[in-house]
Amino acid sequence: MSRFQRFLADDLRGVHYAVSMFIATTILWFLVKAIGDANPIWAISSMVATSDPQLKQALSTFRGRILNTMLGCAVGLVFVALGHTAWQLPFAMAATVILSSYFVRVPAMWRQAPITAAIVIAGGLQHHQKLTAMEQGLHRVAEVLFGCLVGIAVAWILSKVWPLPTPKDAD
Repeated sequence: MSRFQRFLADDLRGVHYAVSMFIATTILWFLVKAIGDANPIWAISSMVATSDPQLKQALSTFRGRILNTMLGCAVGLVFVALGHTAWQLPFAMAATVILSSYFVRVPAMWRQAPITAAIVIAGGLQHHQKLTAMEQGLHRVAEVLFGCLVGIAVAWILSKVWPLPTPKDAD
């Protein structure tokens, strides 16, 4: 069987995923830049992290990402509010891991909480004023959440327009 015949015989999950990435990236690129942010990378990277050709898997990842993003944001804001110290980031990272592991309990995205806390705190490391740091952190978290929403919306639309067989049907 030739490569082209194998390609046509496949279920086209890779092509489906590439189309999803193209559409969602285009949407995020133009919308985030129109809002005034010069670099929509936070939104795009979040969209990629929550996307999947199978809507059911994308929804599961989306749920974990949203919960852990909100947790990381809250912990990061608390630590920024407490003040700038050399120990701020390590303690915030450890706290988010504990909270995510034992309270949120969504293993697919448990790493997202400390990542988000670090994003929020990074604003504090750049901007030494608490309010500016918190604004910067919240702005980045909003981009992350927006990227997640666009990713799941595109996955849902594609599941209606171009449904893929579920993995058990593909066997």
